[in-house]
Amino acid sequence: MTTIVGYAPDERGRAGLHLGALLARSAGEGLVVCSVVPSPWVPGMARVDAEYRSYLDATADEALERARANLPGGVEATFVRHSARSAAVGLLEQAAEHEASIVVLGSSSAGAFGHIALGSVTDRLLHSSPVSLALAPRGFRCRDDATVTRVTTAYGGGSGESLVVAAASVAARVGATLRIASFAVWSRPPYTMALGTDSEDLVLEQWTADLERTVHDALTLVEGLPAKLDKVETIIGRGGSWQEALDDVGWAESDVMVVGSSELGPVAQVFLGSRATKILRHSPVPVVVVPRERAEVLAQRAAASDEER
Repeated sequence: MTTIVGYAPDERGRAGLHLGALLARSAGEGLVVCSVVPSPWVPGMARVDAEYRSYLDATADEALERARANLPGGVEATFVRHSARSAAVGLLEQAAEHEASIVVLGSSSAGAFGHIALGSVTDRLLHSSPVSLALAPRGFRCRDDATVTRVTTAYGGGSGESLVVAAASVAARVGATLRIASFAVWSRPPYTMALGTDSEDLVLEQWTADLERTVHDALTLVEGLPAKLDKVETIIGRGGSWQEALDDVGWAESDVMVVGSSELGPVAQVFLGSRATKILRHSPVPVVVVPRERAEVLAQRAAASDEER
């Protein structure tokens, strides 16, 4: 399998390059660094189009030279200039050609440092990609010998067991531990009436109890995976905002978070719901977004393996 990095000739490119190297090194996969330029068109009479085309090619080649210089150690990479009608289409074409398991992108330079901000290419892929996407926080860097040590899946109950299995498969592939994290965003009013907040606390307690039962079902599927994990833990982050809830679970170096596609979107493609989008925007670590079809296939394999036992 292969990891594809969409390399932009600015700060975004370096963050994505470091994340791509981290994932490829952890999984023992090949790395392809790709710079996409617009497809050629019929040259005009004054050769202006041809000259502009040469300029774009030269700019892409210069960007790939910078990528070579900035590539972290411990991983080998192939550098490709690819023509396509758009950057998003070009990256998906490269993913198909190289049978990639994941496409890696950096964050928009307009976002907050240390968090993920969506640019136009990333936003389009988050609504159309048939392969998993990995998004690097702005300014992300890793050591030359770093590998993924823990995979955290953002679990919300319901039919999310397949996402847990997908995250477990990612963790097993890179030799990391698995953490199942749920987030309770519970904003209390600045003042309370005489009735207090006992009813709100009871609702939160009931939600927590229901969640723990569904997590148990998800863990049963994880146990059916052919590749076993060294460690699986569960945790609930609480806070008055998404930022507080995510901070509450704690994060370590080389952590990666996995979120899934919305059930309202196309099954074979990535399509983020509002909850996943909020988690993504507030995550302090890289995020992998898994298409629902891919997660469901992994869950079916785990269930079949469990029945055979």
